[in-house]
Amino acid sequence: MGAPFKADVTLSQFVIIDVQSRLATVMPTDAMQALVKNCGILAQAARLLGVAVIVTEQYPKGLGHTVPELSAFIPDMHPVEKTTFSCLAESRFKRQLTRDHSQIVLAGMEAHICVVQTALDLIASGKQVFVVEDAVVSRDPANKLNALARMRDAGCVITNTESVVFEWLGAAEGEAFKTVSKLIR
Repeated sequence: MGAPFKADVTLSQFVIIDVQSRLATVMPTDAMQALVKNCGILAQAARLLGVAVIVTEQYPKGLGHTVPELSAFIPDMHPVEKTTFSCLAESRFKRQLTRDHSQIVLAGMEAHICVVQTALDLIASGKQVFVVEDAVVSRDPANKLNALARMRDAGCVITNTESVVFEWLGAAEGEAFKTVSKLIR
């Protein structure tokens, strides 16, 4: 897709992939805490700035629902339930993607399964994909590193929470800036 390589608030949609209660218990504790914190920051900034948020849940009967610490930031959340690893293989997810939002910002788990398959399918469909490195996790850190390398090689922009929210803001002014600045402290 090419430039811009900066997250643009008017072009972005934010996707939180499978941050579910039973799956969370098998993740490395520190990495999981960072993921929940950073997804929360991104979700709050997205809501404040009018960026659409899509939440997915992989087989919620077995893996539970989105962790409460995160769902609290997305009160109007209607998760897309799926059994496919790539979110793009689920028709309800595809319907929520908007044509005028060419950038998809991804966070969630597991990086080497659902996140990577979704990212690769989004790239193939013509979207510019941003993967938030400090908001994705895998049970095995080596699998996360491998997934990030694969996604970078495929053309994804590998970024971080603060870069995304400040790119969405664009300038250090106004109430939105003050609110978002408090979130990252």
